[in-house]
Formats: sequence, C-alpha cells, structure tokens
Amino acid sequence: MSVSTPDIQHIAGHPSVSLYESLNTRWHKVALQSFMAIVLFHWAEHIVQAYQFFVLHWPRPMSMGLLGMYYPWLMTSEALHYGFALVMLIGLWVLRKGFAGTSRTWWMVAFWIQFWHHFEHFILFYQAQTHRFWFGGAVPTSIGQIWIPRIELHLIYNALVFIPMVVAMYYHLYPSARDAVKATCTCAHHRVSLPAAA
Repeated sequence: MSVSTPDIQHIAGHPSVSLYESLNTRWHKVALQSFMAIVLFHWAEHIVQAYQFFVLHWPRPMSMGLLGMYYPWLMTSEALHYGFALVMLIGLWVLRKGFAGTSRTWWMVAFWIQFWHHFEHFILFYQAQTHRFWFGGAVPTSIGQIWIPRIELHLIYNALVFIPMVVAMYYHLYPSARDAVKATCTCAHHRVSLPAAA
C-alpha cells in the first residue's frame, strides 16, 4: 500500500517560482539595474578605447580600453568584448519577459541587433583562438570591418543596441495605460493624478 505525502507547494501555501520568473517579476527592477550597470561599464570600455585613439592618438593596436591596458590578453584573446557581448545577449533575452507592449517591442529590437553584434564578436573570438584570420586579414576581422574600422564599428554597434534599450526602458518605466495593465513587475513609475483645485 502506498502512502501519499502532502505536496510541498500545498504546505508552503504558494507554488514555487523559478529564478527566471522572479527575475521578470519581483526582482525585475534590481535585475535591470544590475544589467544596466554592466552595459554602462561596457560603454565605458569602448569610450576609453575611442579616447585613446582619437584624442591621445595612440595606435589602434595600443588603444585597448581601460581593462585592456592592464590585462592586454583580454583584448588579444577577444575574451573581454566577447564576454560582454554574450552577457548582454543573455541579459536582453532573460529580462525580456518583464517588458510588455511598446517597451517589449523596443527591447526585442535591441536583442536582435545585439544578436548580430554578438555574432560579430564570436567571429573575432573564434579567429583569435584558432589564429585563422578571415577576409585576408593579419588579425581577427569581423564582417563589418570589411567596410568600417573596428573601433568605429563597435561604437556604432553599441549605439545601435543601446538606443532601443533606452527607449524600451523609458516605455517600461512610464508605460501607457494599455501597457501598464500588462506589467508583471513593479518597475513603472505610476503618475499620480492630483485632485483638481476647489
């Protein structure tokens, strides 16, 4: 004769919620803030790299950004920017469910652009690991680099990802009435209507 055991969810009083669900509901605000800190740090690396090249007039191979100055292998192995590209791709995908309506549309635009940006970094990472350089280059070369130099290209890619992310965040924080009812998190700043003066 089998003995039935009480369901753990029944004892706890509510069903267990997965990490993924929590990141898109009660922890969405903290998760987004953490993700945006990583995105801004990534931006800082590219801005320092651009400053080194355009303002300080360092040679392109020496313009490695802040971390690259202290840990050159991060740049020569392509590990730093591939790691950033991968984390950004995963972050955009994992946190997408917390967005609704217009903000979701813009967030997914950022995701698909980052998908291509990640692919470009994967190409560079692959070439750095195998030392098989594409397009006749003597160094890792991405598809976009056929037409645009690398420092400029990745500033463009990061801007193309960042702009729709900012638009998505705006519509997420200040949703329309239609989108606000679909919200699953507490990120939105709800506008409080003031009573009319007597």
